[in-house]
Amino acid sequence: MKHTASRAITASLLAGAALCTAAPAALAAPEAPVAVTAQDGPAVVDEPDTGDLNNKWTFAPVGVPVFGLIDSVLGVPARLGLPALPNS
Repeated sequence: MKHTASRAITASLLAGAALCTAAPAALAAPEAPVAVTAQDGPAVVDEPDTGDLNNKWTFAPVGVPVFGLIDSVLGVPARLGLPALPNS
């Protein structure tokens, strides 16, 4: 019975602490939305720079960067301090 009471008190305290920390954010007055005018217009976004994405880590003919994956798997023994796999 003693453990049940202490667990109930602990659960109540944790629930109260969660409510006390979440309440200010939940009760805060939301900011008024800013009206978008026709003068603002649409946002123009440039194309991303993908010029340097032509290496073995990003070339993925089957959806997975195969060459980078093979290189990573072959490098695992060295990172674990084991002898390196023999090169063929």
